[in-house]
Formats: sequence, structure tokens, C-alpha cells
Amino acid sequence: MDSFSTLIRTASHQQHVEAETSTFMGDLLGGRLGVEAYTRYTEQLWFVYDALEAGTMRLASDPVAGPFVRPELFRLAALERDLAHLRGAGWRTGLTALPATEAYAARVRECARGWPGGYVAHHYTRYLGDLSGGQIIRDRAERTWGFERKGDGVRFYVFEDIANPAAFKRGYRELLDAVDADDLEKQRVVAECRRAFALNTAVFRALGEEFPLSA
Repeated sequence: MDSFSTLIRTASHQQHVEAETSTFMGDLLGGRLGVEAYTRYTEQLWFVYDALEAGTMRLASDPVAGPFVRPELFRLAALERDLAHLRGAGWRTGLTALPATEAYAARVRECARGWPGGYVAHHYTRYLGDLSGGQIIRDRAERTWGFERKGDGVRFYVFEDIANPAAFKRGYRELLDAVDADDLEKQRVVAECRRAFALNTAVFRALGEEFPLSA
């Protein structure tokens, strides 16, 4: 029988691919969009991570979600440094969430408040994704828009407190495998992972509509 971490990875594979291969992300990584599109994407991430990290103090003692509350993963402070670099000191005043982003952040907050297993699903899809595929975005952003390597503008993708990402991800998968949940709950968590990827893809779609490539 597959481990829980394997079940999550394989069951959400299609949604993961759809998110990674969105038109917006393809255009961004291909250098076909300007820094404004990258900035707008970074702004949307702020709303999602604000929702993810706002409830961590309360969740830290939860038997299911608690083991996943790892300060070395927290991204909000890095995002805020990036936004200050990209938008200037008054970055908060013009910060707006797309409707798709609002829906995503609202679902994360809902799970954080009332369903620890669902929170873990969102935690997994975001943090492990940024720790892995996020490095490709960082590399392209540095080369395309001239950000200092691992500096302001791309700090979101730099996990300074994780010396060995491969070992960290191994440990994270072990935490998933150790989650105390019955089969029905595990299936619910897997379904929420799929939903998380779909919510993320909806944000990419909305960004693609905001930044269409001229024909």
C-alpha cells in the first residue's frame, strides 16, 4: 500500500502539471512578460501566504497541523521585502487581490480555522512547490530582470534557513506519512490538495487575462 505522501503526490499530479504549465507561467518563465507581471504575481502570493501564516500560532499545538508549522518555511517577511523592492516603501497602499486570489486565500483561512487536515493540504502544495519549482522562477527572474542573485526581488524563493532542501523535503514527507488520520480523512486531504492546485491555477488564469501577450 502506498504511503500517504506518495498518495498525495500521485493523486494531485495532473492538477500540479496544469498549474505549472499555465500560459501565464509559461510566458513569465519564457521572458515574454515584463517585470510588472512578475510584481503582480508576487502581490497575489502575499495574500495567500498571509492566510497561510496568520493562523500558525493557534495551529502550532494542533496534533495534525502542528508538526508542519515550521518557522524556517515562513515566507511573508521575504515577500514583504520583495514587494518593497518592486513597488517601493508604500507597496501596501496599492495592494489588491484578484477575485481568484481572494477565493484561494479565503479557502486557506477556512481550513486554518476549522480543519487542520485541510490546512496541511494547502501547506504541502504551497511550501513544497516553492521549495522545488520556485527555484526555476528565481533563476529566470534574476536573469530576465537583473535582480541580485538571491537578493531583493527574489527573496521569497530563498529559504535561507533550509541548508539541505532535499533532506528537508524527505523529512516533510515523513511528517505526512505520520499524520494520524483514517483512510476517509486521508482521501479528504488528497481532495483538498487537488482543490489547492485548482485554486492556484485559477490565479494564473486571471493573471494571464490581465497580462495577455499582444498578438
